[in-house]
Amino acid sequence: MVGSAHTIEKNIDALVVASKEIGLEVNADKTKHMVMSGDQNEGRSYNIKTDNSSFERVEHFRYLGTNLTNQNSIQEEIKSRLKSGNAWYHLVQNVLCYSLLYKHIKIYRTIILSDVLYGCETWSRTLREECRLRVFENRVLRRIFGPDRDE
Repeated sequence: MVGSAHTIEKNIDALVVASKEIGLEVNADKTKHMVMSGDQNEGRSYNIKTDNSSFERVEHFRYLGTNLTNQNSIQEEIKSRLKSGNAWYHLVQNVLCYSLLYKHIKIYRTIILSDVLYGCETWSRTLREECRLRVFENRVLRRIFGPDRDE
């Protein structure tokens, strides 16, 4: 869509001008853009240009601890969160062996679960992602409490 790309370039120009007015400079090396569309070929190699700068188009990047993709897919984010949760579990595994039961729950909720579910309120999950999260939770709880507990 040429019209929308032109509008973006106009807005970028306005941003650069407004930034200069207050003494800031937009760093073209650190500034990137992403096209979120169902059509993967739309604007495939299109870089936004302003003044003497060009802003690179990316298909995914990490912003405020969250992986964003041009498909707005949450699968990679959940995969990354589960990997992080496993890493936290292995870091606190020794503490879990010696703590009391209420401390196990506290460690699980405050460290492991909070890291896995960071930003989950913005996720649009499918049944598959819900199942992956449930499997992770059950696996970690079985490791902590043992397979014989029903709670």
